[in-house]
Amino acid sequence: MTAEATNELIRQVPEWNLENEGSTMKLSRSWKVKTFLKGLEFFEAVANVAEAEGHHPDLHLVGWNNVKIDIWTHAIGGLTENDFILAAKIDGLNVHHLLSRKVAK
Repeated sequence: MTAEATNELIRQVPEWNLENEGSTMKLSRSWKVKTFLKGLEFFEAVANVAEAEGHHPDLHLVGWNNVKIDIWTHAIGGLTENDFILAAKIDGLNVHHLLSRKVAK
């Protein structure tokens, strides 16, 4: 994916960040959840979307209430349009009841 295409698509998912890990570009976003169990519920909701899409992000539960998702296409070692589509679908999930009022950045 070109830098121009990446910069265009990232505007469609403004809560996500572009991260360059080594030479691999990834989409990344973090949330703060109410409890440890709410974090697991959050991941279950994400997992259902990911499974339906056949595209599986890296899920991280950091501490007891911080969740982070990294999306990238492992097969090519970088970003594709499908990564941005999955990010948008995750953004569309109704998970507000799982989140604490302070949103992690």
